[in-house]
Amino acid sequence: MGLTMNWLELAGNFALVPPRPKAIVHFLGGAFVASAPHVTYGCLLEALARQGYAVIATPFVNTFDHAAIAGEVLNRFEQGLSRLQQSGTLRKTSLPIYGIGHSMGSKLHLLIGSLFVLNRAGNITISFNNFPLRRSIPFAEQFAPLMSMEFSPTPEETFELIDTQYCIRRNLLVRFNNDTLDQTTNVDRILQKRFPNFVTLRTLNGTHTTPLARDLEWQTGESFSAIDAMGQWLNQQVNRDLYRLQQEILLWLDPVGTMRRR
Repeated sequence: MGLTMNWLELAGNFALVPPRPKAIVHFLGGAFVASAPHVTYGCLLEALARQGYAVIATPFVNTFDHAAIAGEVLNRFEQGLSRLQQSGTLRKTSLPIYGIGHSMGSKLHLLIGSLFVLNRAGNITISFNNFPLRRSIPFAEQFAPLMSMEFSPTPEETFELIDTQYCIRRNLLVRFNNDTLDQTTNVDRILQKRFPNFVTLRTLNGTHTTPLARDLEWQTGESFSAIDAMGQWLNQQVNRDLYRLQQEILLWLDPVGTMRRR
C-alpha cells in the first residue's frame, strides 16, 4: 500500500488515518519517549497505517500518579477519536479498537482496562514493566526524598488490579530475548489465569528499544570500509528485529488477511 504519511495533531493526539481503515490502534509509548510518539515510534506506527490501521498515538509526561495518567490519555484518545469522526476523516463509527503499548505504555493500557469500562477488541503489550520507583529512575537511591515515594498504584497494587479487574479478554504479550527491563512473564501468568486461551505470549529477538528503531539506510563513504560493513550489518539486524515485531503485531491483529498477503 503506497500510503503517504501525514500525521494529524488533534485534541492532544497524533493521528494517521489511511483510506478505508479496518480498525483503530490507540498507541502509548515508553516513559521517557512518550512525549512525541509519532517521531520516536514513527517507523512502527507508519507500518501499521500502511496496512490499513488508523493510528491514534497519545503523548504523555510521566508522573508518579500512573492511574491519573491512564485516565488522562484515555480521555484524550476519546476526544481525538470523536474529532476524527465528526470531521469525516473516520467515516465508520463501528471500527474495532486495539490498544498497543510499549514499556510504561503497556502498563497504562492494562490500568485503563482495569480501572475503566470500555469496549476494546484487544490489547498488545510490548516490553511490559512494572518496576518500583527506585528501579525506574536512574540514581534514585542518591536522592533521599525519592526513596520514600512510590508510584500510584504501587507495583503490587497494579498486579492486583489486573488480577481482579482487567476486562479485555484478547491479549498479545511481546517480550524480547535481550531485555533486562521486561516483566512480561509476570503479567502473562496473571492473564493466562484470568482469560485462558485468549492470551498469546511471543518472545522475539531484540532489546527494550527495538520498537523505537528507525528503518535507515547506512550511507557509505567514497570507499567501502570495515566500519561501513559493520554499520550495515548492525542496521540490518535492527531492521530485521523491528520488521519481525511488525509482522507479529499484524498477524495477531488480522491472521487471515496477513497470511493472504504473504
